[in-house]
Order: sequence, then C-alpha cells, then structure tokens
Amino acid sequence: QVQLVESGGGLVQTGGSLRLSCAVSGITVSLYAMGWFRQAPGKEREFVARISTLNWTLYADSVKGRFTISRDNAKKTLYLQMNNLKPEDTAVYYCAKARAQMGTLRRADYDYWGQGAQVTVSS
Repeated sequence: QVQLVESGGGLVQTGGSLRLSCAVSGITVSLYAMGWFRQAPGKEREFVARISTLNWTLYADSVKGRFTISRDNAKKTLYLQMNNLKPEDTAVYYCAKARAQMGTLRRADYDYWGQGAQVTVSS
C-alpha cells in the first residue's frame, strides 16, 4: 500500500531554516509528480510546491525564492528546504503524490497524503 511519512518539522525563529523530508513507499516514485501543501489553523489546505517527474518545479507566490522542492527517486524521498521562514509559514505541512506525471496546484490532482509535520515559526 502507498505510504507517505513526513519528518523534519519543528520550532524555528523568524529567518531560520528547516528541511522537511517525505519518505514514500508502495509506489515507483519516479513515475509521479509530488507536492507539498500546508494548512494553518482555521484555514484551508493550500498548495506550496510541486515537482514533476522531469523535475520541473512550481511554487506558490508566497514561498517563491525561499522554499525549494526536490526529490531523490533512488531514496524514494521528497524534500522541502525552507529558508528565511516567517511567522505566516506556521502550519502543518503535508506531502502528497500526484495522480500523474505533471501535477498541478489543485488538491484534487493528488491521491495520497502523508500525516503531516508541524512547522512553527516564532516572531
């Protein structure tokens, strides 16, 4: 069965950095786009970043230039490097598997999700 497990969340001060990892099992990772979403308290889950099977990347405007998504197909792991973190980045971060090779920023285009990792940025 498909499983996605996030790690690397935590508490960091404004301007700090964190790297999230997402270990994937049960699928051939190289065949699918992968993405990161986040959900802050009281808000809808929103798109953060996506990486296609050809490593084409797409970012939300709010994280562009600060976050970097990457993948290691051999290790079956997805990453999200987060730099210059801001209090508004505080949320639970979810990795997700897309239904196809490209993926988009729509939640409906993703069919498997991890359990989430808490990221808290203090001011």
